[in-house]
Amino acid sequence: MSESPRRYAVFGHPVAHSLSPRIHRDFARQFGIDLSYEAVEVDAAGFADAARDFFVAGGRGANVTVPHKEAAMALADVHSRAAALAGVANVLTRRADGSVEAHNNDGAGLVRDLTERHGQDLRGHDALLLGAGGAAQGVAAALLEAGVQTLTIVNRSPERADALADRLGEPARAHSRYWEDLPGLGSYDLIINATSAGVQGKALDLPFSLIAPRALCYDLSYGAAASGFLAWARAAGARLALDGLGMLVETAADSFEHWHGKRPDTEPVYATLRAEQA
Repeated sequence: MSESPRRYAVFGHPVAHSLSPRIHRDFARQFGIDLSYEAVEVDAAGFADAARDFFVAGGRGANVTVPHKEAAMALADVHSRAAALAGVANVLTRRADGSVEAHNNDGAGLVRDLTERHGQDLRGHDALLLGAGGAAQGVAAALLEAGVQTLTIVNRSPERADALADRLGEPARAHSRYWEDLPGLGSYDLIINATSAGVQGKALDLPFSLIAPRALCYDLSYGAAASGFLAWARAAGARLALDGLGMLVETAADSFEHWHGKRPDTEPVYATLRAEQA
């Protein structure tokens, strides 16, 4: 009998829109790998049990998206350096001894998309990070490592903004501010939207004054979820407004390499998806 396909998944809520199953299947075809990759819709209360059941039943690895990245970190037995630095996980892997490892490649995927695909130099930017949840935690340290001059974190819950700034441990460069402060914060030449507002169909209602001349704006979401923020950025005069499709493809490639030991070619996959989104 032939061996069953290796099982992988993405866990989220909502997750039906996710392109991850398609991306991983496209990567697998590059190497002739037989795998099963499914989207698992599960709410916060059911995530831990669903993830454990998946691995007990033979699952090899899972990507984790909103709102489960903090829960994924707590579920794991061991944590990579990147996950420990972020404090959240977007990749879970069953190891040979049956334990589960947490990893985070959100920041690496964002920086690679911006610097390699789009040719942007992040050094010296004054950056504004909107949100302080799992997505923001995943990219904040990577932005500092990529050379942004300052990073201002704004969140509707002040405590979460403060906690993320404190975690980064660079008080001279990373600061927390609060949502009601936005109109008076001044302008930024790099603005990253890491909120889940677009996914939830909500508007952010941001002041145009946040955008400095020739600003770069980036939404970690993609497709319809990013449309509101990108429309605001373009209307406010941003030099470049990008969604997170490229980040998604790059983080998927990192996960694929982590699981299979082979680095897929991301460009044909990205180009096909981008053409379909146009």
